[in-house]
Amino acid sequence: MATIGDRMTLVDWAKRVDPDGKAAAIAELLAQTNEILDDAVWLESNLATGHRTTVRTDLPDPTWRKLNYGVKPVKSKTKQVDDSIGILEIRGEVDRDLAELNGNMSDFRRNEDQGLIESLNQNMATTLIYGDVDEYPERFTGLAPRYIYSDADNVLDAGGSGDDTTSVWIVTWGASTVHMVFPKGSQAGLKHEDLGVIDLEDSDGGKYRGYASWYQWKAGLVVRDWRYVVRIANIESSGSSNIVTPELIVQGLNLLPNPRLGNTCIYMNRTVKTQLSQAAMNKSNAAFTFEEVFGQPVTKFWGFPIRQVDAILNTETALSAAP
Repeated sequence: MATIGDRMTLVDWAKRVDPDGKAAAIAELLAQTNEILDDAVWLESNLATGHRTTVRTDLPDPTWRKLNYGVKPVKSKTKQVDDSIGILEIRGEVDRDLAELNGNMSDFRRNEDQGLIESLNQNMATTLIYGDVDEYPERFTGLAPRYIYSDADNVLDAGGSGDDTTSVWIVTWGASTVHMVFPKGSQAGLKHEDLGVIDLEDSDGGKYRGYASWYQWKAGLVVRDWRYVVRIANIESSGSSNIVTPELIVQGLNLLPNPRLGNTCIYMNRTVKTQLSQAAMNKSNAAFTFEEVFGQPVTKFWGFPIRQVDAILNTETALSAAP
């Protein structure tokens, strides 16, 4: 049951109205930039609540045949991996009389819904990086729980320690590499229903009329080929040592079997992107370039876009070697 703290009050309303009585344009100070959500490739899953991927785990040995000798039949080995799909929802409710004060109901509700959508985006981006079904079984498994040791394949160690490190991710998005999924028979993306005026209930069971909005996002992550994700881990988020370097990014890109197989992007948070953007300003470093895409400046490394993901923390605990 929703409590008074879950719904907007007259004090909340007063803070969202300009002196002229119109709905205020809200400065989204809590907004983040999570460009990984813009790049992800989405495919329909092959299960109702998840996605099953069959991967080849072993190739048979061919035979150099000698004359008058036959060849024994052989077979490759495969295994199946199931990835889960989570359901992310948010709901907003407001007293009808409160929403309709001064006749600004549409603008008022639209402004509030912007905050709901921003919250969904931030939560989805965080889950895409850190989601762990062992800890939160209702979510999906993100990237970090799949690349957890500093000496694992496709994990590079920048040398940092403690609980103030961060990571850079290199991902090749594509149908045969890494992609997001939505449930079989459904639709991709954010689903919205304006529930209109409905009965709301207070903490004492009293009924009153109010407006309600509902949003839902069903999503899962499939790493079809683990070789197309690289984690540069243990990057110190402050100081000048044990930080990400162009050499580490070169090493990471060279771990990808074929970075041109899909859409390859380099993801980092604002802290690390600032460091690399400053390096890009050095004309002697030809690996970095600035380009304008749809009117926005984009920093690239070897032609691959550097993308900002504020969901990547500066407070990761440094990875250690596999036990």
